[in-house]
Amino acid sequence: MPFGWTCAAIVFQRLMDMVLACLSYETCLMYLDDVIVFGSTFEELLHRTKVVFQRIRDAKLKLKPSKCSFFRREVSFLGFVVSAAGIETQPEKMKCVTEWPTPSNLHEVSWDCVAIVADSLPDLRA
Repeated sequence: MPFGWTCAAIVFQRLMDMVLACLSYETCLMYLDDVIVFGSTFEELLHRTKVVFQRIRDAKLKLKPSKCSFFRREVSFLGFVVSAAGIETQPEKMKCVTEWPTPSNLHEVSWDCVAIVADSLPDLRA
């Protein structure tokens, strides 16, 4: 893909959607050049990883080994920590919210901020 395209990210995401078609949410999660392959057993994970690798190879795409991690129990993905226990917000991403000064009046409350973090803070859930 040529450098300088303003829509390069969109084009690459569409390419990855086509390459890994029918595997999203069943075998892997992907966003641009980040792909997470998951499984409930090691054998299942190994099989799914081989399927993803084959799809990438068939599309004539390459992986950079130094950027790959394999067989991890916990990974950071798009600002979240994904593990067998579920999905949590990365603690360092929440630091700015938890250390935010307490508003002293109604005008200081930022409802946009509340809406963004409401899912991550159980006390704010409706």
